[in-house]
Amino acid sequence: MLEELNEASAPPLEVHDLTVTYHKRPALYGIDLVVPRGQLVGVVGPNGAGKSTFIKAIMGVVKPASGWVKLFGKTGKAGLPFVGYVPQRESVDWDFPVSVYDVVLMGRYGRIGIGRRPGKADHEAVMEALERVKMTPFMHRQIGGLSGGQQQRVFLARALAQDTPLYLMDEPFAGVDAATEAAIIELLQSLKEQGKTILVVHHDLATAKQYFDRLILLNLRLVAYGETAKVFTPALLQKTYGGRLTILSEVAQVVGQVEEGMDKHD
Repeated sequence: MLEELNEASAPPLEVHDLTVTYHKRPALYGIDLVVPRGQLVGVVGPNGAGKSTFIKAIMGVVKPASGWVKLFGKTGKAGLPFVGYVPQRESVDWDFPVSVYDVVLMGRYGRIGIGRRPGKADHEAVMEALERVKMTPFMHRQIGGLSGGQQQRVFLARALAQDTPLYLMDEPFAGVDAATEAAIIELLQSLKEQGKTILVVHHDLATAKQYFDRLILLNLRLVAYGETAKVFTPALLQKTYGGRLTILSEVAQVVGQVEEGMDKHD
C-alpha cells in the first residue's frame, strides 16, 4: 500500500476549515493548513489550546463539526495506514499484561492483516525498531515495569515498526529524562532525513525553536503556521499564550527562553 505514494502524491497532511466541538463548545475552530513532506513540525500552545484534539481529529478519533482532513490526499480511514501514532504516555493502561516486544509488534498489525500471523519481515522490523530506541535488552519485560522514559521509547519503537511516511506524536518528550529526550530528537531527525514527515505536540518553547523546521501555533484557532524562524516571534507567541507567557526582556529578536512556570501540558 505504501508503494502507492510517490513524488507526485498529495501532501502528507491537509486540513481545511477544521472545527471540533465538545458538548457544543469549540475545542478547535476553522483550522486551515498544509504540511509538506519531509518536515519536522511542532504543535505548540497553552493548556487547553486543542493540541491533542488536533491530533485526534487527524486520526479520526474525534469527528469534526465541520471541515475535513486529508492524509496524502485520502479522507477518512483510507489515509490511516500511512500514519504512525505515538499517544500521550498517561493515556495508556500500563498495567495491561503485555511485553515490550508484543507492544512493538502491534505496530505491524496494519501490514499483517486480519487473521494472518506475523512473518519473518515483521519480526525483523520489530527487532530493528527496538534496536533503534535501545530497548532490545528489555524486550521481554512487562511494560508496567519500565521507567517513564523507557515506556516512551517502546511506543516510539511501535511507531517505527509501522514504517509509515507520516508520524503523529502527542507529547513524546513529556516526563522523560534528558538522555531520553536527546535520543528521541536524534531519532526524529533521522526519520526526517529519510523523507518522513513528523508532527509533534510539544510544550517546551525553550527547545521548540531548535527542534522543529515548522511550528503550528494553536489556541483554539490557528494563530500562526510556518517556518520556525518566521513564526517564533515575541508578537506571535504573545498572541498565542496571552498573559501566560513572559518574554525575557533581554531577548531582542527571537525568543529563546520562557519562564518555567508556564503551562506545560495540553
